[in-house]
Amino acid sequence: MRHILILGGTSEARQLAGRLADRRDLKVTLSLAGRTAHPAAQPVPVRVGGFGGIDGLAAYLANQHIDVLVDATHPYAATMAAHAAEAAARMKVPIVALRRKAWTAIAGDNWMEVADIGGAVVALGASPRRVFLAIGRKEVGAFATAPQHDYLIRSVDPVEPPLDVPRAAYIVARGPFSEDDERALLGQHRIDVVVAKNSGGKATKGKIAAARALGIKVVMLRRPALPDVLTADTVQDAVAWLDHVPAPPPDRGV
Repeated sequence: MRHILILGGTSEARQLAGRLADRRDLKVTLSLAGRTAHPAAQPVPVRVGGFGGIDGLAAYLANQHIDVLVDATHPYAATMAAHAAEAAARMKVPIVALRRKAWTAIAGDNWMEVADIGGAVVALGASPRRVFLAIGRKEVGAFATAPQHDYLIRSVDPVEPPLDVPRAAYIVARGPFSEDDERALLGQHRIDVVVAKNSGGKATKGKIAAARALGIKVVMLRRPALPDVLTADTVQDAVAWLDHVPAPPPDRGV
């Protein structure tokens, strides 16, 4: 029985765990970072919390006799992805990254791509605007340096402390979000610019399509550089790879 460790935090990680949960030839563990107070229910045993860097993850791979590592973290979790690639190489554990494809602009989109959150703040400009922040809660604080704007902020967990600006409204919600609902939200709040990460996938794409339909500008954060490891675009591709990955060599260090 092979032991599969899935580094999760995405809907694809949960879907992959569901596909593997009833397999009698596999033992599956899903790891969550613990940043979400009330994570969605998972179909396999879950460990919560960090590993303590590359050394900690490598030790976990050895101690738990992990045979295969699946990096299904968020596309912007660059540090965790780098740690996973290095720990897997060190312990000679096969690794695949389950990475959803990035969105690409199409006719009608009005995107301004920026490298980071600081660039997104600058891209809003000096004139007051009505801004929808759909970037999660970790980077919201950077927008306190642009207090002239009205902000609508959506996150899975509450933003604590609240953004230090005169005008901010908050929505606590978990996707997926339909295009129709997103269009209604943007219209209701008279949003004229959306700040988003290029997360890819369908769960949060509705806001991008809604912005296109309403002619709203999108400030899009580029994806960070990620390790050069074998990748799977879909859960189905990841399952197919897992079914054909060679058995680990006996001297891999586990």
